Amino acid sequence: MEFSPLSTSGIGPATPATEPVKTLGFEPSLPATHNELIMMTNLNPSPSASAVNAPENNDSASSSHDSSAHILRARLQLGAICWSLFLAGWNDGTSGPLIPRMQRVYHASFLIVSLVFVISSMGFIFGAAVNMHWTDKHGFGRLMVLGAACQVAAYSIQAPAPPFPLFAASFFLNGLTISIQNAQANAYVASLRFNSEMYLGMLHACYGAGALCSPLVATQFAQMDHWSFHYLASLGMAVLNVIVLTLTFRFRLLSECLALIGQAPGDTSTHDRSNFRQILSLKSVHVLGFFALMYAGVEVSIGGWITTYLIDVRGAGPSAGYTTSGFFGGIMIGRVALLWLNKKGRIPFEILHSVFHADLFLQIGERRVLYLYVALAMSLEFVVWFVPSFIGGAVAVSLVGVFLGPMYPIMISRTSQVVPRWLLSGSIGWIAGFGQAGSAILPFITGAIASKTGIRTVQPLLISLMAMFPILWALVPNSPQRID
Repeated sequence: MEFSPLSTSGIGPATPATEPVKTLGFEPSLPATHNELIMMTNLNPSPSASAVNAPENNDSASSSHDSSAHILRARLQLGAICWSLFLAGWNDGTSGPLIPRMQRVYHASFLIVSLVFVISSMGFIFGAAVNMHWTDKHGFGRLMVLGAACQVAAYSIQAPAPPFPLFAASFFLNGLTISIQNAQANAYVASLRFNSEMYLGMLHACYGAGALCSPLVATQFAQMDHWSFHYLASLGMAVLNVIVLTLTFRFRLLSECLALIGQAPGDTSTHDRSNFRQILSLKSVHVLGFFALMYAGVEVSIGGWITTYLIDVRGAGPSAGYTTSGFFGGIMIGRVALLWLNKKGRIPFEILHSVFHADLFLQIGERRVLYLYVALAMSLEFVVWFVPSFIGGAVAVSLVGVFLGPMYPIMISRTSQVVPRWLLSGSIGWIAGFGQAGSAILPFITGAIASKTGIRTVQPLLISLMAMFPILWALVPNSPQRID
């Protein structure tokens, strides 16, 4: 991962003056005094020229040292937040393979076991409020560590498989954890001035990687006597997360963390109203929040219920839990492999090219490509519904993940374009928290319906929810909304 931070020394690296140095959205230029020194050296060469050049060489060496330090810090910071998103994906990928075992151990129906999703949603909503109110007061670094600490507490409760009321209540802490860390991590990457779209794709690919790995482990534990020891493995990674976030960010504000990688401060608000009221006055925030809610609800509903669906409807065995890994693996692959399409924004027509001997392209763009992904995902969901094959359904579910995967990073990228920069962190916190609530509420609704009508109703429900994506996406403004 090549990360190009800017220089804070006032003088760029030792490159020709005609070639600006690419940075995180900032291009430093040579100061006038430095240009004069170069002109003097060229026009009046003398033995004293070396004395003139000496400060320049020292400054260049200092600048090169600063750049190396910025690159190292940037990689460490990105690595830390990618690890926290990996754990968020790990948490979301756990439920699917373990739900059938939870039902047997606690003698719970679909409706009762779905309460874990409802309680998670309460944590998500509370986390969204925490993000909006505490981001400016306590800062990025403290909130990241707070979220990680809540995750340690949740897994500590779940590991010994306590009575179901306490087991379900611990999911509130899981929801709070993911809401806080997801919002803060997205705000960090969206605040980068250079290549933030690519880093968003990579960040959410780490989420997909976590959700891919977790079912592989959870499926094995689901067949053991001590099934809840899966949460001991999760606890070990959560403790490591606390240590990494503490050592990397040291409870600093977001602006301080960005300054350490060489990024200049962003715009600040001059509005009389609080950031909270400004955020709630933005139509784009509410529309994107509902889009996030529907997206996260569909994603976690598929990951949470597809194992049960394949076992009950397609007659699969316990190994059906690996299908959840295939789905989240598809999400991870889609977020990386389709970056070229999201970023480049055009598809060549090879047939027309051969006929007219011209470079002809269909302009897509980040906004339009999402409609294409929705159409493909819905088509594949029909395959899962109507094709009576376990293998066919498993493959189709994995491909659904590929096309669902890029949607969330695209949504966060869009948020950074239509929301004022000084409101970005709080806005993403609200949108992400609202969306994570959907990842709990909609799976619960799915379970409640399944308890009445059977698990077969999952597929038509998912397709109906996907049909809401293009409607909500069309309502997102094309340009930043003015705050009166």
